[in-house]
Amino acid sequence: MNERVKEYIDIYPDEIIDMYSTLRKMLFDCVSSEPQEILWAKLPSYYVGESFVRLIPFKDHINIEAKAVSDHKELLSGYKITPKGMLQIFLKQEIPVVVLKQIFTETLG
Repeated sequence: MNERVKEYIDIYPDEIIDMYSTLRKMLFDCVSSEPQEILWAKLPSYYVGESFVRLIPFKDHINIEAKAVSDHKELLSGYKITPKGMLQIFLKQEIPVVVLKQIFTETLG
């Protein structure tokens, strides 16, 4: 993990760190070339070319910013999607693995 991203993530509760790690691994598993991992505007971001996914931690949830989120809204009916099109996954929710794999692949593939 990029050292700056690790330092940023390490300030969050263990449950958020665990969820973040799961999402990050899933993202890396979905793309054929390794994404560039950086802090962009203090937000953990993963780039493949011009395309990106952001995994943005909060104390009780993680926002996922990815272009393909809007294409899968109907499959994410149990989750909140912000007005800016970010998917919010709260600690009490299950991670929608199948849909997220599609989103990560379509956004970064």
